[in-house]
Amino acid sequence: MAGPPHNGAVLMTMKSWGEALVRNASAHFMRVGRLRRAMFLLAVAACTGVALLYWRQQTGDQAHRPIHSLYSGIEPQWSWVCRNERCERLLAAETTLLQSLATCNMLCASTQLWPQPTGPVSLATAAVPVRADSITLQVRSSPSREVSNYLTGAFSLFIKDLKALERNGNTESRRNDIGPTREVVVRVAVNGSIDPRLLISTNESYKLTMRPSDNVLYVDIAAYSFCGARHGFETLSQLIWIDPYAGSLLALEAASIEDSPKFKFRGLLLDTARNFFPVNEIIRTIDAMAANKLNTFHWHISDSQSFPLKLNSVPQLTQHGAYGPGAIYTSEDVRNVVKRAKLRGIRVLIEVDTPAHVGRAWSWGPAAGFGPLAHCVEVEPWSAYCGEPPCGQLNPKNPHVYKILEKVYSEIIQLTGVDDIFHLGGDEVSERCWTQHFNDTDPMDLWLEFTNRAMTALQRANGGKLPEVTLLWSSRLTRSPYLERLDKKRFAIQIWGASRWPESRAVLDSGFRSILSHVDAWYLDCGFGSWRDSSDGHCGPYRSWQQIYEHRPWIEEMIGMATGAEPWRIDGGEVCLWTEQSGPGGVDARLWPRSAAVAERLWSDRPEGATADVYLRLDTQRTRLLAKGVEAMPLWPRWCTHNPNACL
Repeated sequence: MAGPPHNGAVLMTMKSWGEALVRNASAHFMRVGRLRRAMFLLAVAACTGVALLYWRQQTGDQAHRPIHSLYSGIEPQWSWVCRNERCERLLAAETTLLQSLATCNMLCASTQLWPQPTGPVSLATAAVPVRADSITLQVRSSPSREVSNYLTGAFSLFIKDLKALERNGNTESRRNDIGPTREVVVRVAVNGSIDPRLLISTNESYKLTMRPSDNVLYVDIAAYSFCGARHGFETLSQLIWIDPYAGSLLALEAASIEDSPKFKFRGLLLDTARNFFPVNEIIRTIDAMAANKLNTFHWHISDSQSFPLKLNSVPQLTQHGAYGPGAIYTSEDVRNVVKRAKLRGIRVLIEVDTPAHVGRAWSWGPAAGFGPLAHCVEVEPWSAYCGEPPCGQLNPKNPHVYKILEKVYSEIIQLTGVDDIFHLGGDEVSERCWTQHFNDTDPMDLWLEFTNRAMTALQRANGGKLPEVTLLWSSRLTRSPYLERLDKKRFAIQIWGASRWPESRAVLDSGFRSILSHVDAWYLDCGFGSWRDSSDGHCGPYRSWQQIYEHRPWIEEMIGMATGAEPWRIDGGEVCLWTEQSGPGGVDARLWPRSAAVAERLWSDRPEGATADVYLRLDTQRTRLLAKGVEAMPLWPRWCTHNPNACL
């Protein structure tokens, strides 16, 4: 049944009234929304105006602050000022002159160079902004095309290092804060050796001058060799730094430096046999060596534990001696290391230790029809035959041993290009082992015979010519009466024994050419305990960088001279890292900055010890190493870096 007719009219009236109400409310809310938007825009405009006025005021203030800008969007907390030739830290809010610690250090009293140059040094106390892309090379004179090519390659690495500094300093976002940068022109003149390789006879001296002219900073480097010029690049890199407040590279405005090393051999040994190290870590180590002007990478590449060097001429050594397929150095790997080292002015000295310190790598002789190439391999109890397991040493009476060694030596010389110096090893031979197998011959006579026959194999491998320097480790063979049976014209001795041991001094007094690696000063694996038991280890306490730096054994030469001994013939020294307890990822902290301490001792050999200036310069050098990706250990708390004179 239909409802009353008047109900429909009422419903229509209510619907019309509702629609009108919605339309009126919507119009009202739209008017309110437009009003609110207008008020919001007015507020934004007002805030923007205030911000612009504040920014203009701050820009005007910053115009009176040299070398300053916002640091990653945050005002710097600290500023440093040079007072009485020392950098003192102040709260940034308490000064109108903002200066970073890096810039204060470079412009205050200390040179901040490492190693300290040996000749006259004059440095400006003003800096100018520069860019890596605006630094160019001009080779003004070169004795050979090969030297020119090496200069170009070394300069490319120099620029690469500076660009890494720029990236870390985020210079792109803040470069305009300090005005236009200077163009830098590096002009190099090499007037000497046509051979870019580092040789025993290489003159590594250089002279560097910097001077401004108009808007160009001219850098002149003069040297007698590529290696000397490369050292000039290294020193120049230390006259350029990243200012974190300015977000720019800065360079000293002027400088004059004359420099040359005291010792010709400045080495670092890395043992990659106990534990394997990837090539990238070796190259990073070489870069760090170059930053400290070390010049010899002593690659102790094999030992009784492993033989990771894959030689095309004797592949069996790696097949039987490597830890596995991922722990092998191929010919290409070695060439890559050597290439980088040469551009850094460093020789790669590969040592395959013999006749002891060999292991299963030499166990394949009987299967090949050569008879036993080695004896006492992995013999037990090992402690009766060697210093640590596994044991093993070559068979000195097997002629195949010397034929194999000739192949090994020949391929090493070809891979490294180093033919004027070679390392035969010759450490810690077990007389007991040889006595058991050759009881009719004095084991010391066998040792001498082996050494002379190995030298003959080396001569054949080197095209019939003996290297100028052939190194042996100090051992019982280098003690009297056996030392007198070695030809001092053919052999040089790397002395690893303690500096106070009589046998160490006897080698020096006998007139042999020597490289010093005293265990009581320059062994970096000491002080971490024994890996076999809970003792302190075989070589005593930790060697601090201060102890390493202050080790100057050659100053005692005059004592021996007074007793009629021959003049000491020390060619240099070497810091050593044996890696029973070191591995990938941890090598940087073991090596640096302690190896840098050795580097300055061998380059400069300044008479003072670990003075305040040495602390400051080494701390700055550590910062440079960190910028290169080298995880060097800190010298002290960071507070001391900020307040060095309060800690010294």
